[in-house]
Amino acid sequence: MSVDIFLWVAFMLLSTFIFKDFFTFNPAIQVDLFLMLIYKIGLTLLPGVGDVLGKKLVAYCGGVEAVFKQSRQAIEKIPGIGEKLVNSILSQNVLHRAEEEIAFIEKHNITPLFYLDKQYPELLKHCPDGPVLLYYKGSAPLNVTRIVSIVGTRKATEYGKEICDKLVKGLSEYNVLILSGLAYGIDTCAHRSALDYQLNTVAVLGHGLDRIYPYMNRGLAAKILDQGGLLTEFMTKTLPDRENFPQRNRIIAGMADATVVVEAAKTGGALITAAIANSYSRDVFAIPGRVGDNWSEGCNLLIRDNKAALIQDADDLAMMMGWENIKTTPKNKQPELFAELSPEEEKIVTIMRVNGNMGIDDITLKTGLTAGRVAALLLNLEFQGIIRALPGKMFKLDR
Repeated sequence: MSVDIFLWVAFMLLSTFIFKDFFTFNPAIQVDLFLMLIYKIGLTLLPGVGDVLGKKLVAYCGGVEAVFKQSRQAIEKIPGIGEKLVNSILSQNVLHRAEEEIAFIEKHNITPLFYLDKQYPELLKHCPDGPVLLYYKGSAPLNVTRIVSIVGTRKATEYGKEICDKLVKGLSEYNVLILSGLAYGIDTCAHRSALDYQLNTVAVLGHGLDRIYPYMNRGLAAKILDQGGLLTEFMTKTLPDRENFPQRNRIIAGMADATVVVEAAKTGGALITAAIANSYSRDVFAIPGRVGDNWSEGCNLLIRDNKAALIQDADDLAMMMGWENIKTTPKNKQPELFAELSPEEEKIVTIMRVNGNMGIDDITLKTGLTAGRVAALLLNLEFQGIIRALPGKMFKLDR
């Protein structure tokens, strides 16, 4: 059975479910789109084919489908193509895995974005190593006028979190899309603040859309889907391995008009993102910190070495980007209803709204719960971004 016939049979079996909400019911159109998506995903699965070589293959062959329909002689003439890759293309074994991914894409309403598609992030198209294919689940458009990436340490201090929140609040007047990586620390703060100030925010993941990492940010990720989206180049079954995150950072840098480093040590992912942004000739900014502070050392070095411009707030960034004359009227923030909270959690939130910052002993006394139960509830509220731990076992209502 030829590959095309095999794929036609597979399509007919899946056609009851796949693409029913996206395409017309013309069978010829359906099968063409189905096959094209299989080839696009298959291209990313070819061993030894990265983003640069993948685009080269498409250019030489005249299209992604043509890559898999070339003769051996034609493929061997393409510069940089070895015998192993030729055999892999001709065997077409990767297309079976691509079919599995399509089933997941349709089931979970995920949008695949090929680098030649109109919906693919425009700024990322200009990056030579931009991903051949992205997977996006969300409600926010990715091609907007102003996009700012905010990155920093996972071990953010209270100072760093406050500065990040202040920065995002100021950017709400300029209607920007906030981009970050859903990691602990500054990333989490950037996403939460964007949600608080009614800005769209997109989290770029270092794994497939079949999981959320870190696990404790799953609630935040769910909220982002309603006011932004989740974006990744990785297929399902891809684990959040260490090497994926520096690779993920080029998307964070490449999609944005500007990258802001809020708080960072002298090594780490935030500085990698800044370096990539510089290599793309994008604007990079950094918030200065105290001399000798470990978590400000990276920002101070970027400024010292002229790899980032110094800013103190959103107005500084807007001035340098030429946005100062486009302020918008801030949206009125609707009260948070906390519908997902348990009765005990709602009780704590209500008490803290009345009393302000409180210690765990006072919360225990006023709720009438045990100290152990209060500690567990406070931890869960902190993971949801509803409260923030302060020094001295104090807690602050964050919303």
